[in-house]
Amino acid sequence: MTHWNKDQWGAQQEEGYPPFYANGGGPKPGYSQPYAQTVSQPQYDPQGSETQKSPFEDGRFQPKKRVNDIFFLIFFILQFAGFVAISVISISSYASDNGLGGGLGNGQTGSSVTLNRHTVDLLLFVTAAGIVLSVSYLILARMFTRALMHITLVLSIILNIGICIYYWITGYYSGAIIFTIIALFSIFAYFGFRSRIPLASLLLQVVVDVSKHHKSVYVVAFIALMLQAALSVWFSYTVIAIYAKWTPGGPSCSNGSSCSGSTVAGLVFYTVFSYLWTSQVIGNVALATLAGGAYGNWYYFGPREQGQMPKHPTLSAFGRASTLSLGSIAFGSLIVTILEILRLILDAARNNASAQGSFVEACLACCAEFFVGCVEGLVRYFNRYAYIEIALYGKPYLRAAKDTWTLFKDRGIDALVNDSLVGMTLLWGAYVTGLLCSLFGYLYLRLTHPAYNANGQYTAPVILFAFVIGMQCSLTISSAIEAGVSTIFVGLGEDPQILATRAPELFGVRASMSQNISA
Repeated sequence: MTHWNKDQWGAQQEEGYPPFYANGGGPKPGYSQPYAQTVSQPQYDPQGSETQKSPFEDGRFQPKKRVNDIFFLIFFILQFAGFVAISVISISSYASDNGLGGGLGNGQTGSSVTLNRHTVDLLLFVTAAGIVLSVSYLILARMFTRALMHITLVLSIILNIGICIYYWITGYYSGAIIFTIIALFSIFAYFGFRSRIPLASLLLQVVVDVSKHHKSVYVVAFIALMLQAALSVWFSYTVIAIYAKWTPGGPSCSNGSSCSGSTVAGLVFYTVFSYLWTSQVIGNVALATLAGGAYGNWYYFGPREQGQMPKHPTLSAFGRASTLSLGSIAFGSLIVTILEILRLILDAARNNASAQGSFVEACLACCAEFFVGCVEGLVRYFNRYAYIEIALYGKPYLRAAKDTWTLFKDRGIDALVNDSLVGMTLLWGAYVTGLLCSLFGYLYLRLTHPAYNANGQYTAPVILFAFVIGMQCSLTISSAIEAGVSTIFVGLGEDPQILATRAPELFGVRASMSQNISA
């Protein structure tokens, strides 16, 4: 892999390229970048000089025909088979009891012992809301690229402050403390990153413009979103059916021998683990498909109209990601899933301590949850670039992670701020989507008054499920944008001169900022 060299930014001037960023103080982002620039695009000539770099250098786009990280591939298949088995057993019993009654509308209907069909209908509506909000966010990204960061950051600040004030007023002090920290962090982050927004918005515009000329980007994102939505619906039915079948005293628990709270807790834990891991894999396969397909081929081969790009790049990339590299993607996704499970456990411990009035324990769990969440975010960010290496070169996960770390060290951590700003904006969008879905679930419970939630005992888990479903849907569709941003990042580390002809304005801004950092 080519190592990053900060002096490469000035190499263009020595090679006779015009100073793209010497146009009256630098480029002014605010419009979409032309897909095929009018300047001469670099083309690979197999009969050319030996110094000319090939797009297929180091096995790029032509990985070895071998299955990587096969142990994790087998583990992933087995855990998903376990989820299917639990789902079939629980849902078959649930269906035979007609869903324990309940359904749409208001009133104390259905079983009062545990979750019933009313909750299934609720989570179906939550899934639909998550899809609508996620698609709306993608449309917003295409139409208002420069304003997107300001909108999502400001909206998130307002929501965080609002939740913080509400928790302080209602006396939910542990939650108020953590949301106070989050609100302050989001405010400081906005003012700290504000100077970087013009560059980040221009980067986002380039990615969106490329996606406009490759409809496969949105096809992959839409298919991934539909798969995520279907998995969320399946997960919702399975969780409700587990509660219905194994809750002591429930209609489906005939003899009581296998019904217990520990059985329900264990099965729900496994189901949540399987859901999170599988949804992570779906999103990351989509990311690898886009990075190794439209975005990667655009960067290394040039626009499709020039005839250098291979045929059906997205289909080929999907074939590699879903077969040879699926084990590597499952490996990286498992790490994030474990951290996410740990964060959910700490969140449950914090809620339990708050309910019992244990302020010290609630604060400790709150701090631990915040720390684990930060680590999870860093791992997610790191893994995204590791998946690009996997998509482009077909590397095993550990080797891809090692090369990604080398790339980060060669470029310098400060240079990652601009790229992380785009990712943070998309993550905030997913966070807002999750909040709105959980709010929808809460309002639905308050307005319909289901029998099983007469005392509010199931409000917290239902809201949590709604938040997870909404956030996972948004994260899946935002992978269409993240794939392009991350691919450009990797391309910059390997051969930044290519960007001078692919997107001169973006290259100029990066070159200008790199000179300011070095000065």
